[in-house]
Amino acid sequence: MTFYQRLAAAFPGLKTKLRQARMIDEPEQYLKKTVMSSVSLSAGLALIVFFFFSSPLALLAVVFFIPMLFMYFMRYVDVKVEKIKKQVDQEIIFAGRFLIIGLESGVPIYKIFEDVEKNYSAIGPYFGEVLNKVYLGTSMEDAINDTLLECPSHNLRRLLWQVLNSLKTGTEVAPALNSAIDQIVKEQDIAVKEYGKKLSPMAMFYMMISLILPSLGITMLVVLATFLGLNITLPFFIVIAILLGFVQLMFLFMVRSARPAISY
Repeated sequence: MTFYQRLAAAFPGLKTKLRQARMIDEPEQYLKKTVMSSVSLSAGLALIVFFFFSSPLALLAVVFFIPMLFMYFMRYVDVKVEKIKKQVDQEIIFAGRFLIIGLESGVPIYKIFEDVEKNYSAIGPYFGEVLNKVYLGTSMEDAINDTLLECPSHNLRRLLWQVLNSLKTGTEVAPALNSAIDQIVKEQDIAVKEYGKKLSPMAMFYMMISLILPSLGITMLVVLATFLGLNITLPFFIVIAILLGFVQLMFLFMVRSARPAISY
């Protein structure tokens, strides 16, 4: 067993996440890319630190950077899965109602799946995968089951489950889909209200960490340095500016990630 195979065993859910992120890499291949990227970038960061501080000890920072960057790159799959999930959830209500209208109009389910594939960029590929498997000889039930495993959106899985159960039992699927869509709408309403409640403390956090503390802190630092005779060099202020930019960037990412995906 190779090193990357042993490493992949430590991440048992990675294969499923890669499929949900629509990435073609196997776990061992993705881990190899992640390790190599972490080592290369860590070496580059260590050289930058050495250039600014001119200390051989700064090269030891590579030992600190490697595990941090490795975990950061490993989060890339989760971020991509979450991005796909949000894109799907933004279309889920429209696509669900499209399905219901087609079924109530007597359109064959294969034709409805084809229309969904053509009209919805995020949800369409999943319906296209079902059709491709059916055309290759897989039953509709098995094709939907396979697609359920690769779908990161709970809401889309809920709709596909309703279709699958109706195919197995022979019952009408439109009433069940209507009930599922109504529940999704209610859940999205709750998510929007919760997001509104989160914005106020997040804005306060941004004011404190990104505006008030840096401005007052740097002013006090300059005053104290003047009285104590400390020599504050330009690289120090550059590092402070980089840290502030990083904090503000993280805040923007935090706000964007907390924003719910709605489709109405």
